[in-house]
Amino acid sequence: MRSCQFSLIGNEAMFAIEDPSSNRSAVIIGAGPAGLTAADRLTEQGYAVTVLEKDQTYVGGISKTIRYKGFHFDIGGHRFFSKSREVENYWRETLGNALIERRRKSRIFYNGTLFSYPLKPFDTLLKLGPYEAFVSVFSYLKARLWPIREPKNFEEWITNQFGQRLFKIFFKTYTEKVWGMRCDEISADWAAQRIKGLSTGKAILNSILPNRPGRQMVKTLIDSFRYPRLGPGMMWEAIAEKVTTNGGKLLMDREVIGCEWDRTQNLWRVRCRNGNGHEESYRAGHVVSSMALRELVAGLAPAPSEATCRAARSLKYRDFLIVALVTRDRDQFDDNWIYVHEPGVKVGRIQNFKSWSPDMVPDPTFNCYGMEYFCFEDDELWKSDDGSLIELATAELVSLGLAATDDIVDGCVIRQEKAYPVYDAAYQANVAQVRSEIEASYPNLHVIGRNGMHRYNNQDHAIMTAILAVKNIVAGKKIYDVWRVNQDAEYHEEDTGSDITVADSERLTPGRTKEA
Repeated sequence: MRSCQFSLIGNEAMFAIEDPSSNRSAVIIGAGPAGLTAADRLTEQGYAVTVLEKDQTYVGGISKTIRYKGFHFDIGGHRFFSKSREVENYWRETLGNALIERRRKSRIFYNGTLFSYPLKPFDTLLKLGPYEAFVSVFSYLKARLWPIREPKNFEEWITNQFGQRLFKIFFKTYTEKVWGMRCDEISADWAAQRIKGLSTGKAILNSILPNRPGRQMVKTLIDSFRYPRLGPGMMWEAIAEKVTTNGGKLLMDREVIGCEWDRTQNLWRVRCRNGNGHEESYRAGHVVSSMALRELVAGLAPAPSEATCRAARSLKYRDFLIVALVTRDRDQFDDNWIYVHEPGVKVGRIQNFKSWSPDMVPDPTFNCYGMEYFCFEDDELWKSDDGSLIELATAELVSLGLAATDDIVDGCVIRQEKAYPVYDAAYQANVAQVRSEIEASYPNLHVIGRNGMHRYNNQDHAIMTAILAVKNIVAGKKIYDVWRVNQDAEYHEEDTGSDITVADSERLTPGRTKEA
């Protein structure tokens, strides 16, 4: 039998999860894909679990779905596709028939023209015109014959794959919109991780050969995916309900401000501030954190070394806002999303929510487009009022020829802090410093997920970090190295045609330690 003790010391509410073994209790920071997966797996194992989520209303983190007047908005577009059968089964078991199959279609808007993406060489060269096509092919051949040895930044990595000319046309403008920095300042790791295995040669093969069973596909080129009928938040709301049904607690509007390790009792004390501004404190044997690594370190006690604090403060994040515009449906385009490479507009990407799922739009005579803007919290765009942002998005959608002013009938703005951990030249060293001290000095503190590890991963990678972290917790020792997920995790990137789970394949298990 579990219970929760409560006491009041000053203005701070104190909570202690009672369990026969204090080591079988956990506080989970964040109710995104990683945090909720960890909570789900731990409650299934009988652990006493409390989840603290900063958002007042929605679970799912960046994978949440916003609801507005019957419309549903995805925060950035989230395909449900993984080569991990364990993750795929988890999704199917959770939503069943509500997880629908969708055909992928995405294009690049450049110079007033829509180009297929992933790039299809014949489509690309035809639309570029004879001169630009010749120069692009020559540039590509030059890059393949004389590649840059050991590319260190995004520009060099992409140039090796596509050539300098195609880099400037199809990668430079969009990438610099996303990150707010020059491409030669972005680590090559980001490209290697997000565009893994893709080159012009593979793009050509995938554009002219049929997708036959057994042929390995680069993940970037996957042409179909699953998607929850009412958006990705549907998945995480279902898992959140499962967590609470199994005895876990999910507390919304709780901003974590500190984590203190009590060596005498071998317990963690996690402090948070609720929506009323009052401080609460929760104690447990384990802390599983998906909060931004920078903020986690700032609140650790005993305090980390100055080197680790400095490294954490150096970690950067890119913020994101989306202006959802409700329009009369004129069948302007049927893409799931469009990358906007036009330098004359600020919008970076346009989501077509009706193409993700028709049920996202309550009235078939209307559509909803998500105009995505990448920014920093302290810049002018982020600080703009909602009315000004809706006016900007409307003007830009019309200027691109994708809607008429009279057809736009409504709009709303959604802001998402710390949407993307930044891969600058120093991030690897900074993360390594933080990771090293956490592992050496803070027992039973497990970092997972995108922001928790400062790793720009997909939601299936985030889920897998949670699954492996829970396996370590239950085993009472480090069996799996969660840091190798999305680094050299063959379980995800290599399709063997067999069931791929962390339990039944040593070769396909990321980071299984020697002692296991």
